[in-house]
Amino acid sequence: MTQPTHKIGLSLGDPNGIGPEIALKALNQLPATSLQSITVFGPKLVWDQTAQSLGLQSLTQQVEITNVGGLSEAEFQPGHVSAAAGKSAVESATAAIQACQAGHLQAVIACPHHETAIHQAGIAFSGYPSLVAKVCGLNEDEVFLMLVGGGLKIVHVTLHESVQTALNRLNAQLIQRATVAGIKACVRLGITKPKVAVFGINPHASEGSLFGPEDTAHTVPAVKLLQDAGYDIAGPQGGDVFLAQKQHDLYVAIFHDQGHIPVKLLAPHSASALSIGAQVLLSSVGHGCAMDIAGKNQANPQGLLRTLELIAPHLTKTPNDIAK
Repeated sequence: MTQPTHKIGLSLGDPNGIGPEIALKALNQLPATSLQSITVFGPKLVWDQTAQSLGLQSLTQQVEITNVGGLSEAEFQPGHVSAAAGKSAVESATAAIQACQAGHLQAVIACPHHETAIHQAGIAFSGYPSLVAKVCGLNEDEVFLMLVGGGLKIVHVTLHESVQTALNRLNAQLIQRATVAGIKACVRLGITKPKVAVFGINPHASEGSLFGPEDTAHTVPAVKLLQDAGYDIAGPQGGDVFLAQKQHDLYVAIFHDQGHIPVKLLAPHSASALSIGAQVLLSSVGHGCAMDIAGKNQANPQGLLRTLELIAPHLTKTPNDIAK
């Protein structure tokens, strides 16, 4: 595989959502010198028509686009949930991930997808981490979601599934893998030796099995495995306790809502969602497609800009900023 360049792949997500709009608005705020380092992946028809509606046609001449996930004129309907748009989102992201695998990109940033639209297309999908795993030839439980926002970094051991399903497949090794993936992501983001806190499964991390046997069976042995490996790990403890202490660089949430609620409370529209654990680094924004405002020139690109700044700070800074 060739050495990665400093190029970033930007997938448009669901073309009928706000993805194309926030992509154009975000790129319009980047230094002009950074645009040559961006490759857009998505339907050129959508890209061109959205640029025209926003008065940003000049950007289409400055930014390279890989025309993938094509829609017909009739299928491009902002605000409309459809199988064609869901299929487009998956095809665009897949092409960007493959380009990153081949060494042509440093990382991938994906605009929001719409899970209902993707399922209408008959595609098995449970979020971008599952897609990264599939394209990279990994099991789904080898790629994890890490939310970054509001001063927090939280990796999720389980994600889009019922609590019962998550409990049924939970074990110490899965918690260990998610934690190590989170630690490696923190190192890549510049935290050399992150301090990590592992949330308990039950309230108060079960109070020594008073509230159930799950923590004794899963989180306690996972923490010991990680400590024996030399990592700076605390826990298991209630997530509320750890978050109140504000002493850790990385938190490990067992379930979806344990990690999403604090980040969304502190950074409702500006969080980044990283798919970690594979050789390809993909990040999306922490918000959805906002179908209610799609195509109305009301979408705010700040979440996407924050994600660009997190993944590719060299693109979002001017030469003077970099010198500082």
